Amino acid sequence: MIVGKGLIASLFTDCDRNDTVFFASGVSNSLETRESEFLREENLILDTISENSEKIFIYFSTCSIYDSSKTGSDYVLHKLKMEQLIKNRCSRYLILRVSNAVGKGGNPNLLMNYLIRSAHANESITVHTKATRNLIDAEDIKNITFDLLDRNIVNQIINVAYTQNYAIIEILEIIEQYFSKKLDLNLIKSGSGYDINVPDVESYFKIKGMTDKESYLHRILEKYYS
Repeated sequence: MIVGKGLIASLFTDCDRNDTVFFASGVSNSLETRESEFLREENLILDTISENSEKIFIYFSTCSIYDSSKTGSDYVLHKLKMEQLIKNRCSRYLILRVSNAVGKGGNPNLLMNYLIRSAHANESITVHTKATRNLIDAEDIKNITFDLLDRNIVNQIINVAYTQNYAIIEILEIIEQYFSKKLDLNLIKSGSGYDINVPDVESYFKIKGMTDKESYLHRILEKYYS
């Protein structure tokens, strides 16, 4: 059973399972402040759990929880509340905190979609040189999810992210290399990032031979933006 219509939900369209709820619907904007949006997700979670109590409930949360600049924000507090709600209400659950997913389509304002669109439009891109982001191929999110299910790993909170962060300037340099294009960058010496520990998924990237971060991003560009 799939709940949601966005990028993450679309990953499971062709591989849905009758014994599993893939819950990928709800508040995705980290700047959201409207109580009605938070309540909508909470009610949908409660209803879905009530109607599917016998199924494994997979909730796609966010690694933004680790972002010190968002500590205490309405969004982070809401996500933590939803995680606790699921832990309390579900006999079998898996909470997956996902980093910056990159895939086919998705919100046009997602980081990579924005950067690629700006690059092709020859727009000036403001770069906070100290900012970092963790990019992960959406297909790897799907593969990791099924790997965890196949290993019968439940009732845990797991970070689903790449093994290394990228500096924003590093991402743009790789984009320049890939498209053989000089970008118009406005560099500002500011920004921040946060580390994400991935002990549960690190072996996945090692086994797949995807530990070189530059090659990994080139692969993402080839797959979704060529």
